[in-house]
Amino acid sequence: MAARNPYVVPALTKHTATVIMAHGLGDSGAGWMSLAQNWRRRGKFNEVAFIFPNAPSIPITVNFGMSMPGWYDIANLGRDLDFQKNARSQDEPGILRSREYFNSLIKQEMDKGIKPSRIILGGFSQGGAMSVFTGVTGTEKIGGVFGLSCYLLLSDRIKTFVPENWPNKNTPFFLAHGEDDEVVNFAYGERSAEMLKEIGLEDVSFNKYPDLGHSADPDEIADLEKFLEKTIPPEGDGQATAGL
Repeated sequence: MAARNPYVVPALTKHTATVIMAHGLGDSGAGWMSLAQNWRRRGKFNEVAFIFPNAPSIPITVNFGMSMPGWYDIANLGRDLDFQKNARSQDEPGILRSREYFNSLIKQEMDKGIKPSRIILGGFSQGGAMSVFTGVTGTEKIGGVFGLSCYLLLSDRIKTFVPENWPNKNTPFFLAHGEDDEVVNFAYGERSAEMLKEIGLEDVSFNKYPDLGHSADPDEIADLEKFLEKTIPPEGDGQATAGL
């Protein structure tokens, strides 16, 4: 099934950068729009358009086969799953379909005149996992990738999906994880960051947050804000766009 159109928070001034933020399993793009709205209230990222895509409703195995918004099917869930064993059972066709969709969102922004170096791709949980996978295996060098409370998809074979020239080998990757995550084991996130470095990514940061479960908190969002300030600094004249 096709995904619903994304929610968009347009730039307030000249549009020079885009952040694509993907939600987790069972959520929608609306669930993360407050992120952009908070930055808007504080006068942050006025040149940035924020795109919050909506996953299609698909049957989810751990949901007893009932449909819910998801970027790919999940057969196993829990804190104590074996990392490599779980990778072998992941929904490769669904992951690749969603990667194609994420890449189409990047291309749409490029077609608007946004430089790929000014496009940031990220997300939470399933959306973060998809963003990291898309960033690692993408054919366009983008400005940065972030993943909150997520893990590396198809970790046992991800190098087979990496383009030969590897455009995003030195693209900044920001990973963040709560130490008390009850859904995606903290060790998954930590090991994912290690594996990204092992396969050759040159700029990976892993940020951990005590007492944080499968959620985001102000400290994590503040660190994400710093990451965005570094990867997509202002470059316009700061004047508001007429009619917006």
